[in-house]
Amino acid sequence: MTRDQNAFDLSNYYFDLPGNLIAQYPTKPRDEARLLVLNRSTGSIIDTTFKEITRFITPGDTLVLNKTRVIPARLFGKKLTGARVEILLLRKIDDRWEALVKPARKLRAGDYVLFDKSEVRVKIIAEMTIFGGRIIRFDNCSDEQVFIERFGCMPLPPYINREAQEDDREDYQTVYAEVNGSAAAPTAGLHFTQELLKQIEDQGINIARILLHVGLGTFRPVEKADIREHIMHSEFYAIDNETAQLLNQTRKNGKSVIAVGTTVVRSL
Repeated sequence: MTRDQNAFDLSNYYFDLPGNLIAQYPTKPRDEARLLVLNRSTGSIIDTTFKEITRFITPGDTLVLNKTRVIPARLFGKKLTGARVEILLLRKIDDRWEALVKPARKLRAGDYVLFDKSEVRVKIIAEMTIFGGRIIRFDNCSDEQVFIERFGCMPLPPYINREAQEDDREDYQTVYAEVNGSAAAPTAGLHFTQELLKQIEDQGINIARILLHVGLGTFRPVEKADIREHIMHSEFYAIDNETAQLLNQTRKNGKSVIAVGTTVVRSL
């Protein structure tokens, strides 16, 4: 295997991460989280805190944020038989939703999911080829968003091994979230506070906002030995003309465009 071929071998990306090193709750305040900075010119590494990020950004640079808002997309219900099921809403398609369901083998097209203390039912419309994928529709529901906000739980990252809690509705939402639509948080942005964003702007750094709704790709593992064979799931994204012009001008001026997280990288 050549060096180039080796780069696409999934096994080369395995590494050991002890479970006790994975925080199960976020740092508070947000900007007290740890920040690791690599100087590409010198190779030096700085271990600091996120609130010090302004030391590494210069006036004229543009910081790009994803303004998506996470919906409480995990719904727990039961079949007519009483068997418990879980639904994870991924994205809305007209009057229906793309979703993941558990246990997938027990939810087939035509089945219904019921919820305690509600007349709303979810009907399984179709099965998809992705693992646990279904097309669903809410029945007897006058306002889906109100129902989801009331009965849904925040979808936590797969490495968080605990039940969702009420605080997660705030903790796993960026302070600049605006547009409903994500099934998971753009986690790189969780460490910003409103005070830190103001400090960044006061320093003469531009802040731009794009939109990408996080979907199935965040939950779906790469299983192909050759990562080039992995099929990516599509996601909705949008960049307006004003933002595009700002980013182009920033690069033309020789300044840095700083993408906050992989969702912004995918969009740009």
